[in-house]
Amino acid sequence: MALNLTSTAFEYGVRIPKKHTCKGEDISPHLQWDEAPKGTTSFALILEDPDAPGGTFCHWIIYNIPADVHELEANIPLQKHLKNGAMQGKNDFGKTGYGGPCPPKGEEHRYFFRLFALRKKLPPESANTGKYFYQAINGLILEKTEYMGKFKK
Repeated sequence: MALNLTSTAFEYGVRIPKKHTCKGEDISPHLQWDEAPKGTTSFALILEDPDAPGGTFCHWIIYNIPADVHELEANIPLQKHLKNGAMQGKNDFGKTGYGGPCPPKGEEHRYFFRLFALRKKLPPESANTGKYFYQAINGLILEKTEYMGKFKK
C-alpha cells in the first residue's frame, strides 16, 4: 500500500481556501495520511511553491513527526517544538512554522505539500530551512507522497 496524503480542507489540484492563505487567517490546513511503510521512524513535510518569481519558495517545514502520527490538525501553532515531538523549521518568509500561499496579485501558483516517511529522526536544526531540508532527508526516505493545491489573489 502506497503512502497517501489527503486534506479535509480542499481537494487535490483545486483552490486552497482563503483561510489557509495570506489573504485570510493564514493557518495551516488539516492533512492526513495512511499507514507508514515498515521501518518508518518519523515523517517530514515541506510545503513549496515552485511557481514563485525567485524560484521555489518554502512555505512550511515540519519534521520528526512521530511514526504513529497520521495527521496534522489545522492551525498548527507557530512554534519550533510541538507537543508530539515534531519540530518546525523556518519558511522563506523568515518565520517559524506555516506561512500560507501568497502569490503576486493576478498570478495563480501551485502549492505542493510533500510528505516523506523516513527511516531515522533528523538531528535538531538539520532541516531548519528549505535549503537544508532535502540534504537532511537524503538517504533516509522510505516513501514519499504529495498533495497539491492552487491559489490566486
